[in-house]
Amino acid sequence: MKILVCISHVPDTTSKINFTDSDSKFDTNGVQFVINPNDEFGLTRSMWFKEKQGASVDVVTVGGAEVEPTLRKALAIGADSAIRVDTTPLDGLQVAKELAEVVNSGGYDLVIAGRESIDYNGGMVPGMLAELTGSAFVNNCIGLEIDGNTATAMREMDGGKETISTNLPLIVGGQKGLVEESDLRIPNMRGIMMARKKPLNVVAPAQAEVNTAIVKFEKPAAKGAIKLVDADNLDELIKLLHNEAKVI
Repeated sequence: MKILVCISHVPDTTSKINFTDSDSKFDTNGVQFVINPNDEFGLTRSMWFKEKQGASVDVVTVGGAEVEPTLRKALAIGADSAIRVDTTPLDGLQVAKELAEVVNSGGYDLVIAGRESIDYNGGMVPGMLAELTGSAFVNNCIGLEIDGNTATAMREMDGGKETISTNLPLIVGGQKGLVEESDLRIPNMRGIMMARKKPLNVVAPAQAEVNTAIVKFEKPAAKGAIKLVDADNLDELIKLLHNEAKVI
């Protein structure tokens, strides 16, 4: 079984976020980048298929040379090889089309992507990729088993869970539950050394059309000052709720 794991190169959530060029571009100075958490759950699950069922695992991302440390981390965790599509990701459909070229040319049985990236939270790419490749698709996936050519997937839905059976090829939009956070793997020294020798292939983009553009970023409005009221002064609390907060 050939598995492809889609990796997004995203800012660590502890990074301080700023913008440049009249708030139209993300400022990467001083920002630590990591594997998108939803993708990391999928990568860890793919390692299980590799160890238990002898699957081969490739990882792929769309981006410039700056994303290669993130791909090397995925290789250190255990992926066999990495692919970088050499173009700047600007649009969800553009990224899906570039990934579709990799999927179609690689003959993959299973593609695991995160349900969304934590930077733009678009949640579009896995579904688009499934349509472009003619594959079955399960989003919000929290459980996955493969038996021969049959996949059994569990997905999270409003009010419960749903179990689905389908044939490969399959595109999965994974999230926490596919594996638990305690199952995530930290690269050890041996893995890091081996990752240096594993292939990282840079491929030319398909030059997919970009149909959208970022106009402006805006940070959330600053929170107002907090007023503390003594626990015994209920009259003051009611006055503030009525006159300032205007909730009563």
